[in-house]
Amino acid sequence: MQQSPRAGRDGDVLAVVSQSGPTLSFFDAATDRHIDTLDILAEPHEVCFDPTQRLLWCTTTYHSGYYHANGGRRTQLTVVDADTRRIVEVVDLAPEHGPHGLALDTGRSRLYVSVESSADRPGGVVVIDTETRRPLGRIDTDAPGPHWFAIDPSGTTGYATNKEAPFVSVVDLERGVLTAKVEVPGSEGLAVSADGSYAYVASPYAGSFFGPEGGGRPETGIKVIEALTASVVDTLPTDGVVLPVHLTSTGRLLVGELRTEPDPASQLGRQAPGRLTVFSADTRERLGSVEVGLFPLTITSSPDGRIGYVSCVVSSTVHVVDLETMAELSRLDIAKAGEPGAHGLAYVPRAD
Repeated sequence: MQQSPRAGRDGDVLAVVSQSGPTLSFFDAATDRHIDTLDILAEPHEVCFDPTQRLLWCTTTYHSGYYHANGGRRTQLTVVDADTRRIVEVVDLAPEHGPHGLALDTGRSRLYVSVESSADRPGGVVVIDTETRRPLGRIDTDAPGPHWFAIDPSGTTGYATNKEAPFVSVVDLERGVLTAKVEVPGSEGLAVSADGSYAYVASPYAGSFFGPEGGGRPETGIKVIEALTASVVDTLPTDGVVLPVHLTSTGRLLVGELRTEPDPASQLGRQAPGRLTVFSADTRERLGSVEVGLFPLTITSSPDGRIGYVSCVVSSTVHVVDLETMAELSRLDIAKAGEPGAHGLAYVPRAD
C-alpha cells in the first residue's frame, strides 16, 4: 500500500503571504488546518525560511499594486519567529527600495534581497547578515528591475532575473561584482540546479503580454543557462507565459503558467485558470501538468519533493499538489473579501 504524501508531516507548517491582506497565514502541512494569521506591514510579496535561526523573512515591496502598476516602493523586510508566529523586527533597507526576491545561504549566514533601481544607482542585491539582521553591502546588477534572485549550492554565484532588461545578471557573491550578462529577452522566476551547473529562467517578461496585441513577442518558455559558459543552451517550451519557477529536492522543475484572455478593462487581461507544469531537470522532459487557480505567482515544495504548493494571486488560493500523481490534494483559500492576495510561500519543518 502506497504511503500518503501527507504522512510524517505532523508539526510542519506552510506559511503563506497575502499581499492585499496584508498578512502572513500559517497552515498545518499535514491537515491544511488554519493555525494562525499575523498582520504585517503592507504590502508583503515573498517570504523565505531560515532553518538555522528559525525565522521567516518577508519582503514588503510596494505600498500597493504590483511591479508595473504600484503605489510607490517600500524599503522594509519583516522578520517573523516561525514558531511563536510573532514579529521579531522590521529591517529598513532605505535608501534601497522595492525589495522582492530572496535567496538564503545558511552556510555563510547570508540573505540576498533583490532591490529596484533609483535615480543614483542601478538595481541590485542587498546582502544581509542573518545573525545580526543587518545589511553588509550591495551588488549591482546593472538593470532597473531585478525581481527574483537565486544562488548556486556553493554560495559563490548568483543570478538576478530582470523584467525589462534583455539579460540575466550573473554575479560573483564572494567578490560582490557583476561578472556576466546572459542574453534573455526579459525574465521572471528562476531556479538553480542541485549541482550548480544550470539555471532555469522563465522568459519573457510577463508584462510584455499584457499590452496591446502585436507581432514580435518572443516565445514563452524556460531558458536553460549553462553556468560554465554563462549562455543559453536550451529552451523548455511552455504554452503560456511563466512567472514562478521552483526546483524540488527530487529534481522536478515546477513552473507556473499564466493563461489569459484579452480584456480592454484590465492591463492584466481576463484571467483563466493557470497550470502547474512539471519538467525533469535532468532530462528536460515534460512530465505532466495540472490546472491551478488564477495567475500562479509563487511555487514551493515539501523538503522531500513529494508535494508542490502553488499560490495564485488573482484567485487568492494555494493549490496543494501530489507531484507523484499530479493530482490536486486540496486548495487553501487566502482571502480578503473581493481582493487578490496569495503570493509568497515558505515550508517550515517542525523544530527538532
